[in-house]
Amino acid sequence: MVMVDFNADIVSFISLGNVHLGDSIDLYLEDIFNNYTVEIKEYALPAPSSEIRYVYSVQNGTLIITTTTDDIIVSVGCNENYAGKYKDKLYAGITMAELSQRSKALRILNGTLIVDQDYGLSFTLPPPYDEIADSLEQIPHNLSLNEIYVCDHSGWINQ
Repeated sequence: MVMVDFNADIVSFISLGNVHLGDSIDLYLEDIFNNYTVEIKEYALPAPSSEIRYVYSVQNGTLIITTTTDDIIVSVGCNENYAGKYKDKLYAGITMAELSQRSKALRILNGTLIVDQDYGLSFTLPPPYDEIADSLEQIPHNLSLNEIYVCDHSGWINQ
């Protein structure tokens, strides 16, 4: 049994909360169901793919694990209750001003922020900024960025 860890480092393209991309969710189920509240939701990706995904929200979103229908983990996210950090400097709950100061370059793509050309990690922009922000200037400096996701967005590089 693998144990999740709400203090573990956030590692781009690899893991968050000691949960690794590419693993089967089965490795983590005993731990999360025995030790935390878990809510599971199903959703479909937008057309044309329309693939089904499952989201395991652990401890009210402290950890958010997304899997394919064959139980493979494709993304792991967290909210501001998560204590681990990315490169000892970025964390869920950081303000836009802090993020700007601690990074060299930010890019808005598909309702998320990509930091320093690292397409294995993203900060989710909260509503309404996920829909309306086309430039960094449109995002308030005091806005808290409460969700981070580790995944593989390398397909977005040339967007």
